[in-house]
Amino acid sequence: MRAMSLKLFRSTGYSSIFAPGQSRVAMHPGWMVVATSTWVGFVCNVGLWRELAHSSVEGMGLARVLALAVFISAACALVLSVLGWRRTLKPAVTVVLFLAALAACSSWGQAVPVDASLLDKGLSSLILPPWASLLRWQVSAMLAGLALAPIVWAWNTKVRRLSAGQQLSATVMGILISAALMAASGFALIEGLA
Repeated sequence: MRAMSLKLFRSTGYSSIFAPGQSRVAMHPGWMVVATSTWVGFVCNVGLWRELAHSSVEGMGLARVLALAVFISAACALVLSVLGWRRTLKPAVTVVLFLAALAACSSWGQAVPVDASLLDKGLSSLILPPWASLLRWQVSAMLAGLALAPIVWAWNTKVRRLSAGQQLSATVMGILISAALMAASGFALIEGLA
């Protein structure tokens, strides 16, 4: 009787993206936005690490740098929320991580302080390190640690496919939360500089 059993479903070796196991294991795009923006705002923030290394007693510098880290994270989350759709999320994460790593190398190499003098510098000098420093092994190591490792993680992470309505809802929610965090941390920065 077993030899004559009818197979109703035949395995073709093709695994569907809609399989229930894969949708449970895959990461929600919002979590990738949160992870990337937190990495950019806190790990790639050279001013924060310098302030933690010096550990000033008054703590005013640390509060200002933490507010700046939250502002940077929220700004990255805003950009990534807008670009967080299925085909644009991973390329946007790649660009944001690479630019943040370049900016970290630039501020580390030039010893740029985190104060009002940042506004006087040009954008290219804040993002791009001097060309001579690009040939040093320290810059290559920083780029590998700050950009290459998280980019490899992002491209190897399965991201859940959302329906158009769910994706729009996640995008709007990400924009609203990011804008609120940017406003709160921006207010804290302005009050700290005054």
